[in-house]
Amino acid sequence: MSRKIRVIVVDDSALVRSLLSEIINRQRDMECIGTANDPLVAREMIREMNPDVITLDVEMPRMDGIDFLGRLMRLRPMPVVMISTLTERGAEVTMKALELGAIDFVAKPRVGLASGLNDLASQIVDKIRVAAVAQVRRVAPREASSAPHASDAGTAAPAAPTTLLGRLSTEKLICIGASTGGTEAIKEVLVHMPADSPGIVITQHMPPGFTTSFAARLNGLCQITVKEAVNGERILPGHAYIAPGGTQFHVARSGANYVAVVDDGPPVNRHKPSVEVLFKSAAAVVGRNAFGIMLTGMGNDGAAAMREMKDAGSYNYVQDEATCIVFGMPREAIAHGAADEVLPLGQIAPALVARLRGATDRLHHRI
Repeated sequence: MSRKIRVIVVDDSALVRSLLSEIINRQRDMECIGTANDPLVAREMIREMNPDVITLDVEMPRMDGIDFLGRLMRLRPMPVVMISTLTERGAEVTMKALELGAIDFVAKPRVGLASGLNDLASQIVDKIRVAAVAQVRRVAPREASSAPHASDAGTAAPAAPTTLLGRLSTEKLICIGASTGGTEAIKEVLVHMPADSPGIVITQHMPPGFTTSFAARLNGLCQITVKEAVNGERILPGHAYIAPGGTQFHVARSGANYVAVVDDGPPVNRHKPSVEVLFKSAAAVVGRNAFGIMLTGMGNDGAAAMREMKDAGSYNYVQDEATCIVFGMPREAIAHGAADEVLPLGQIAPALVARLRGATDRLHHRI
């Protein structure tokens, strides 16, 4: 039997420490090797015990979780799962934690903590398992700022504003799917997209209450407008629409326009929102005018539908293994024969922009 995943729980609540320890120790493949009530205690435990994963509360005494995470990821990068509070501030801080290198997060309930955490037990341990095998990146001090940056693994600086498309931008649609590690990967793609890019629709696995902060954060960094999708709204060039957490998101046609459909459909592949739902609609509605992008994430959500997109005429990009936090969803997309190009994260947007620019040039020559 392989070695158990060794976890340290860092939380200022004795109840949360006890509950998380119990949940972890119930699993045959993991054990809680220690708990700490603040980051300074945790720092010593990490040095002495060398855990595989730590769970870290966002708001802590003496040194808050974000400050501690920033130092940890600069000096001793390791897999971290954040335990977040489901509040507006909690969501904003969680986005910062993911930017600093946390693998994933769990939103703990604000009331009924004991029953709520136990209801989340399978989600918690699944995220710990993913974190234990994820590729952790060392975060340089400059990356702690909120400005767009060129991270490692072959990324480039954000593109200068350019004119791309004209009429073509209303016909094309870019569809992005991601899960674990996806918030930063999506950012790396969007900050490179020029202001007049085609409409972009995005499904990132995320619970309710967090996609609002995610969209607002991206909107402040990008040349395009980034927002949560609203049911029935027209999908416009120069805009990116993110599936609201806890809903299903797909695209439909209304005359010559694409429109967003946001509904309370059932989970697909255990996810809500699901990449499968978005990509299936793109295959049916957008066809050869679609571009698909599959980014880092665990599992196989969206892989079969991305193949449907390709069969309908889309051109698809898949993130390569070296730059993924978790290679599950991209690997499955490749296995389904859905990829036209497999590229490092930093090369996806430039390749897409070059292809769009080439299509524009061909259109102008025909005219």
